[in-house]
Amino acid sequence: MSIVSCAATAAVPAAAPRFAGLRRVAGPAALNRDVEQPSAVSLQVSGRSNSRASRRCVATMAGTGRFVVGGNWKCNGNTASIQKLVQDLNAGEITADVEVICAPPMIYLPRVQSTLDRKYALSAQNCWVGAGGAFTGEVAAEMLVDNNIPWVILGHSERRALIGESDEFIGQKVAYAISKGLSVMACIGETLEERERGDTLNVCRRQLQAIVNCISPADWAKVVIAYEPVWAIGTGKVATPVEAQETHAGIRKYMAEAVSPAVASAVRIQYGGSVNAGNCEELARCEDIDGFLVGGASLDGAAFVTICNSARFNN
Repeated sequence: MSIVSCAATAAVPAAAPRFAGLRRVAGPAALNRDVEQPSAVSLQVSGRSNSRASRRCVATMAGTGRFVVGGNWKCNGNTASIQKLVQDLNAGEITADVEVICAPPMIYLPRVQSTLDRKYALSAQNCWVGAGGAFTGEVAAEMLVDNNIPWVILGHSERRALIGESDEFIGQKVAYAISKGLSVMACIGETLEERERGDTLNVCRRQLQAIVNCISPADWAKVVIAYEPVWAIGTGKVATPVEAQETHAGIRKYMAEAVSPAVASAVRIQYGGSVNAGNCEELARCEDIDGFLVGGASLDGAAFVTICNSARFNN
């Protein structure tokens, strides 16, 4: 699909939306589902040592972007707990050179916006694929921009599995959000079954290709890639630094091939999947990990600040 045709699809008038990107899924069990694989594409990541850490795989081209940490609060909290979390975040001291983004539940965005310290940017957890209209329960990108929300999370595995959003649908959503002025944390990642089959990079490449098809090389300046292995989200299981670095290096190699070496170097790639205050330092030392997308630990203000400050280890 060309960039033009994909962008045109994403901007379909409200009266005639395309729902082809939504699949019927089988509820929460779908989080562990197998997905149909395209023809296999093999990405090789070289492993060699350097002075920073001999145990890590090293990419041909490490990232050059500023470290970025996102906190995805998901569907958690109430008025009292959100107030406490904001207080804890405001009291925390961010001492590292890091961009920090918090994504509260949609209904609490105005409350958080009015009370959270400006050292934290705000993000929505989703937005619609096109202009507003008769789409009950959805929020349009224009609405977020109108309310000075600069970021949105798109493509999270929970929406892929539970809501049935396909790769192509997510690509269209990313393109539309960018066209309206939003920056996007675009999530990708494999299930446990896909990892055990050796398909981790094939899955990431397929999911990224759907976005590549829909946006221009210049648009990638508005995108942060969030690699979140599905098997590690909220499970307490974490990819080892070697595993995470190998996958991030493979993603960057793919971006160099599919878009350009310049974009591959500049694009920031977050790791997500049970990141916490205890493991963030070791992960942050990896050359191709440019930040984190944090779930459960982002609900603990002190822990989240510690995670943000781990950016100082990403030299």
